[in-house]
Amino acid sequence: MRFLRVGPPGAERPALLGSDGTTVYDLSGVTSDIDGRFLGRLLDARDGGDAELAGLAALAERGGLPRFETAGQRIGAPVARPPKVVCVGLNYRDHAAETGAELPAEPVLFMKASGTVVGPDDEVLIPRNSEKTDYEVELAIVVGRTARYLDTPEDADSVIAGYALSNDVSEREFQIERGGTWDKGKSCETFNPLGPWLVTPDEIPDPQRLGLRTLVNGEVRQQGSTADMIFTVRHIVWYISQFMVLEPGDVINTGTPAGVAMGRPDKPYLRPGDTMELSIDGLGTMRQPLGKA
Repeated sequence: MRFLRVGPPGAERPALLGSDGTTVYDLSGVTSDIDGRFLGRLLDARDGGDAELAGLAALAERGGLPRFETAGQRIGAPVARPPKVVCVGLNYRDHAAETGAELPAEPVLFMKASGTVVGPDDEVLIPRNSEKTDYEVELAIVVGRTARYLDTPEDADSVIAGYALSNDVSEREFQIERGGTWDKGKSCETFNPLGPWLVTPDEIPDPQRLGLRTLVNGEVRQQGSTADMIFTVRHIVWYISQFMVLEPGDVINTGTPAGVAMGRPDKPYLRPGDTMELSIDGLGTMRQPLGKA
């Protein structure tokens, strides 16, 4: 299934995208939002419980859910404000190479403020005094159950509620040249567009075989595959659970392939008036204009 949230910021309504890829169904009668509580129910349904959610797709196909007219309406992030956003750096072999970094022996972890998460087509604001704002197309994992000290990477399957397309927008000077941790270059407002959909794992049979791409002003900048990840989706979830408790609704950004502005010879950093368009196979497309903070 593919879930989305429709409406102005702070007033989004939960919805389900039909199997035809165009019809949208209102889920307001089923849940108040696409949040941690709903994601937990979703996993319960997958495991044989929560009959209401288990039959949701069939109910929609039978006309048992009201249709939602979304034309002209804003699409929000598919997950209501995540408790936290955990990110993995340097997780693609080609990206590590373009930045001159050695392949990490263990996942490099950092955090983004949860308030950075915005809708897939919302405006991204270039921070004041920024000269090095960059794009990063990423596969996002959405957690649906509490995960602490998972025994094996395979146990990650039991806590993954779905996947989404993410843009880990970064300010490279703030991240690298201003001292301290990476977080200050990652947590500027609007720096994590997410969506348009939360896609359940049954629709993504192999998350390690997905194409990712980024265009800026129509020019292809990134063209990669999750097959190039150093650490797999399962390994990432297992690894993070050894250091922090993952909660329902948490988002994990899993890294970006080569082609970021920082790694290109001409350093084509983003400027106000630019437009980013990002996509991942099966997870949809997002398009953000760049403005000024």
